[in-house]
Amino acid sequence: MRIAIDAMGGDLGPRATVRGAASAALHDPHLEIRLFGPRRQLEGEISCLPRRLVAAGSRLEVVDAAGVIAPGQRPADALRHGQASSMARMLAAVAAGDAAAGVSAGNTGALVALGRKALGTVAGIPRPAISTAMPTRSQGRCYLLDLGANVEASAERLVDFALMGELMARHVDGLEAPRVALLNVGVEGTKGTASVREADARLRAMERLDYRGYVEGDGIFAGQVDVVVCDGFVGNAVLKASEGLARMLVARVQATFEAHWSSRLVGALARPALRRLRGELDPVRYNGASLLGLAGIVVKSHGGADAAGFHFAVLRAVQEVRHDLPRCLAAGLAPRRGVGESVGRAGRVASDLDILTPGPPGDGDSQQEQR
Repeated sequence: MRIAIDAMGGDLGPRATVRGAASAALHDPHLEIRLFGPRRQLEGEISCLPRRLVAAGSRLEVVDAAGVIAPGQRPADALRHGQASSMARMLAAVAAGDAAAGVSAGNTGALVALGRKALGTVAGIPRPAISTAMPTRSQGRCYLLDLGANVEASAERLVDFALMGELMARHVDGLEAPRVALLNVGVEGTKGTASVREADARLRAMERLDYRGYVEGDGIFAGQVDVVVCDGFVGNAVLKASEGLARMLVARVQATFEAHWSSRLVGALARPALRRLRGELDPVRYNGASLLGLAGIVVKSHGGADAAGFHFAVLRAVQEVRHDLPRCLAAGLAPRRGVGESVGRAGRVASDLDILTPGPPGDGDSQQEQR
């Protein structure tokens, strides 16, 4: 299996992406990595791999791509001028079938726009949604979407997100009937925006969907539902707040056990349990957000992810390839949306025009970056 990687995205530069990719290659002996970026720079990073990762060097192929999408570059500008960039070249490899999936830690708005242009979407989905897994109290996970690709979302888009999240949980996690809910400010039917209330009515009318109504923010982590749906503005805020809370809790617990000699003794005895708790709460383990709805597999890594975090993003892409997620989405969405499963060049052109021309809030340049 070959995975294409935009090695120039992310806040920590190509060192984190190259080392994370090498670590993933060592984890999966069937994995080949194609790195996109300036050849000399990437080959330099490969030559400097730590001893434990050197063995993976033979499975890292460099494809020269001189251009780089800047963190603040507008999606429309990336579409017009970014075709020689490492991100666009990576997506082109996925579209051409030269790679089974693509991974990038770069500019989210540009990744969504370039991904739509290169790959198109499945079953008439207008825009992809970004989804990631969140840990739950029952030691399981809950998928949250959207996380920033659609800052505002109509009722129709929220229903699309619910169906895509349900299908991902069904096929990737093997859940027979994933439980779906809408994120709201209360569980009462009268609360929420007009789009959320309308989406609620539509989802309740759907057969073969285990829809559980509204959940509040704490319901994401309760383990009572498997998919939580919201617009990208809310989802992004929830994600960032959750990551910050997890880091704060881990730091507070560690500081508490180091505050006094007696607590240090207790901390030494509790070290295995604390290590396990830290591993369960660490956002690094959940790095890798899926761009659901694209007619190809693209995973967005956290922009600030280190090599360990990028490792998990690559493995997330591998998992989706093995479940052939776009085909599952197309087959599951088409009957419910009343459209054909195939996606051609016409769908991609329409997507390009949606981005390049002014539209309602939440489209094109106004998209908030997830990471």
